[in-house]
Amino acid sequence: MTLRDNEVVELTTPTGPMRTHLFRPQAEGRYPGIVLYSEIFQVTGPIRRTAALLAGHGHVVAVPEIWHEFEAPGCVLAYDQGGADRGNALKTEKELRGIDGDTRAVLDHLKAHPACTGKLGALGICIGGHLSFRAAAKNADVRAAVCFYATDLHKGSLSKTGDDTLACAKDIAGELLMVWGRQDPHVPREGRRKIYEAITDAGVDFTWHEFNGQHAFLRDEGHRYDPELALRCHGLALELFHRTLGEGDLLAVAAGSVAESRH
Repeated sequence: MTLRDNEVVELTTPTGPMRTHLFRPQAEGRYPGIVLYSEIFQVTGPIRRTAALLAGHGHVVAVPEIWHEFEAPGCVLAYDQGGADRGNALKTEKELRGIDGDTRAVLDHLKAHPACTGKLGALGICIGGHLSFRAAAKNADVRAAVCFYATDLHKGSLSKTGDDTLACAKDIAGELLMVWGRQDPHVPREGRRKIYEAITDAGVDFTWHEFNGQHAFLRDEGHRYDPELALRCHGLALELFHRTLGEGDLLAVAAGSVAESRH
């Protein structure tokens, strides 16, 4: 599907205005909503392409600037040591009330959006995977959450005061998709085991995938990118969203396109 990908809104949050980028199908209709949480670098080219992929498969996708309290609107951190250092510093400075308030603001915006069915999911990469997990734990209306190599989840170190994300697994009402790279030093085997046991003990509905991949294998820039693995993982995410959130008017649009092509 062709897209509308140049929409930007400023959402009100408990810690100030937050620029959020919207990607959605060009075709009229209503589609499920997805919050896409970026890596620590904010809305980079790879994140925008991931948003476009999700939107192209029939979703309204909202990508918030997760460091809006600290950086100017539109700021994108570079994929270098300086950018990594800045992002890693900010993830410990951000308050938990800001994290949870940001998520609620985006979910409410999606739910009220005229192009959204009101059925909501979340997807996140790296620190965004942690935020996606937390979104599901703190918001019962998140029906599905995809977490790609969620960093700091096993350490409880999302904020300088620590976080309760993993301890809140029992509150998750939706379904989780957990994806990991075995060669990812940020979430070692013992960390993955801790997360697996916690969500199993909590009775969470989840699927678990471990692949031979490095950290950032999903990012389509840099030497760690694994295109074949990324394609498989995007397919897993789309299957979950279509199954749990429905397809909105995607099927109607597809049927119309087929009919039009016959004339």
